[in-house]
Amino acid sequence: MNNMTPTPIRKIVHVDMDAFYASVEQRDNPELRGLPLAVGGSAARGVVAAASYEARAFGVHSAMPSVTAKRKCPDLIFVPPRFDVYKGVSQQIREILAEYTPLIEPLSLDEAYLDVTENLKGMEIATEIALEIRAKIKQVTGLNASAGISYNKFLAKMASDLNKPNGQAVITPKNGPGFVETLHVTKFHGVGPATAERMRKYGIETGLDLKSKSLTFLQEHFGKSGPYFYGIARGIDERQVRPDRIRKSVGAEDTFAEDIDDLERAMAELKPLAEKVWRYCDTQNISGKTVTVKIKYSDFTQATRSRTASVPFANFADVLTAASDLLATVYPFMKSVRLLGVTLSSLTNDRGDDADQNQAQLDLGV
Repeated sequence: MNNMTPTPIRKIVHVDMDAFYASVEQRDNPELRGLPLAVGGSAARGVVAAASYEARAFGVHSAMPSVTAKRKCPDLIFVPPRFDVYKGVSQQIREILAEYTPLIEPLSLDEAYLDVTENLKGMEIATEIALEIRAKIKQVTGLNASAGISYNKFLAKMASDLNKPNGQAVITPKNGPGFVETLHVTKFHGVGPATAERMRKYGIETGLDLKSKSLTFLQEHFGKSGPYFYGIARGIDERQVRPDRIRKSVGAEDTFAEDIDDLERAMAELKPLAEKVWRYCDTQNISGKTVTVKIKYSDFTQATRSRTASVPFANFADVLTAASDLLATVYPFMKSVRLLGVTLSSLTNDRGDDADQNQAQLDLGV
């Protein structure tokens, strides 16, 4: 006789703010409401960080070059990002989510997973929890949120897109496998352009195509991701909501109004980027061991240089020194520089101390 208790079906909610950065700007400046808006970039240079729904109607989206966005939408309005404001609003949202469960896994400033299987309100129906959360977010911030509800993270995230903006949807255990069969593989978490292209070569374009492949086949051709793909093709995703999830990296970058040829000026542009990265680390009480500098040239080709220290960095000055040393290794520049970025990775809750940094700097030597 089998005395094992069956695993209860989890109740996962994915909360996703609607056009978050752009919506904050339209909230704070009534003159921008109803207009096509892009946060970040400029009419001439840079990339779009976020686009309002009015701009999306013209095909404008995040990560699109500003020139392309302006061509698609001649009346597009560009506004500079205000990340301190967005972070403050994000904290308000996080406090609302924490009223319902401690099992919150933030993915970014504007989205998070919640496991509400057992919740602080004692509410049994996850759709009612999602409705209540969205109403509170609207009341406190004036912003709209969408939500997806399902029995795992993958399907909850898929569901949150179904009735955007300002809506929610449920994918039940009964409907999950059939829903996945209809999806194009590019919609799957973990399937980027390169993986999608490899799948296409094997005749895999939809969830149904993926489901037709054996576990052995998927492991052979996709390695460690094979079992994950095998599972999600059947609506199975065992990943837990992880409230202690640490970001893999923290980065900042900037596209310049004019291309840079001079090393001294390029070095000066690194400082605010390193400051922004370290400011985030400081507020989260984290650090990292690996510094990476990204250089994008005027012809859009790019290069990266990285160094890893033996202990986490202890302060902003050491991060800046490491980034500056890395930048110096690519000078003279191949072409003029249009963008620089600084990223700190190998993140940890441990902080290096100043005494250890002498060794760290030795390890960073070229």
